[in-house]
Amino acid sequence: MRYNAPATGEKYCDIAKAMGVEGVDAMTLEEARNAACDAVAKLSQDVGILANLKGIVKEEDIDFLAQSAMDDACHLGNPKNPKKEDIINLYKSLM
Repeated sequence: MRYNAPATGEKYCDIAKAMGVEGVDAMTLEEARNAACDAVAKLSQDVGILANLKGIVKEEDIDFLAQSAMDDACHLGNPKNPKKEDIINLYKSLM
């Protein structure tokens, strides 16, 4: 979510409100985006979704995973248009 935040317009404001964040209308756009990301991260933690990929993804698998993401038609709907190197860096940041 944080990677995409700069390209989402007002959508994250709506997400923050839907997640029960108070005071969204008084926040800057960046604050609202951060609040939305924080709220979703908290929900993920509450339901047991891991916050990182440590022990799940191996360094040697990252190139394959990044290329698979690039080849997946769903990536065309992403708010940002990532390059393969961006996806590799995202994976590495989660390890």
